[in-house]
Amino acid sequence: MKIPRLRIPVFVSAPSPDNLSPSQEASADIIHKMLVRYKLEWRALGRSDYPTDLPLKEVLRMIKHCSGGIILGFEQFKAHSGEFRSGSRKAKSATDVSFPTPWNQLEAGILFSAGLPIMIFKEPGIDGGVFGIGNSEVFIHKMPNSQTSNQALDDLDSIFQKWFARVNTHYYAD
Repeated sequence: MKIPRLRIPVFVSAPSPDNLSPSQEASADIIHKMLVRYKLEWRALGRSDYPTDLPLKEVLRMIKHCSGGIILGFEQFKAHSGEFRSGSRKAKSATDVSFPTPWNQLEAGILFSAGLPIMIFKEPGIDGGVFGIGNSEVFIHKMPNSQTSNQALDDLDSIFQKWFARVNTHYYAD
């Protein structure tokens, strides 16, 4: 009888597969392969777990059982023109602005408040909140994709090693 190896659960904030483009799904697959390499288990609402309660309550429950988190900031909405702070003295016109799922912000806040090690990735054009430079102590990484060089993937592996060490420490802490 083969007993599966222990995998440390980590919460991944990302849209469900049917809400990703093929190139975004390829990026998510790169992250998934790294998790598998480090014997980590991808846990996400709508991917590994399905709600029996209110979604936010389920996310809270899931994160309590995880030892780390990854936020994948994929473009989910694009505004070709608009205005930030509309009607205020600081109103500013904008063109071609991209937004991730608002769940990224909620889930990142929960992970942060739980004190878990977090890695954040974002596609070009994603900004604000948890994806804004200097808004948290977490470094924001460029989303890997099918054109990412082998050197850049090796660099990403080094980053994963450091993050994994913190996840592992959290999992085995008394």
